[in-house]
Amino acid sequence: MSVEILAKPSTVRKLAPRYRVLLHNDDFNSMEYVVAVLIKTVPNLSEPQAVNIMMEAHSHGLALVITCALEHAEFYSETLNTHGLSSTIEPDE
Repeated sequence: MSVEILAKPSTVRKLAPRYRVLLHNDDFNSMEYVVAVLIKTVPNLSEPQAVNIMMEAHSHGLALVITCALEHAEFYSETLNTHGLSSTIEPDE
């Protein structure tokens, strides 16, 4: 009598693609307002982190806000845009 052992196929999880939420500099909103909107929009973002993001956008024209799944990235970008900020998303490579 022989015993046959069947190997269970391994499950490979493919990670969902991630997207970068970018904040663009503008000449309309105050720095304080931008920081407040960032803190309100992105969970767990501290005030010092929001200030750094705002200053990066102010100094260089563009700043990375967060890298996350597409649905979250779309939500954050749309929320920033709704509050009068300029934001876009792009694939994280």
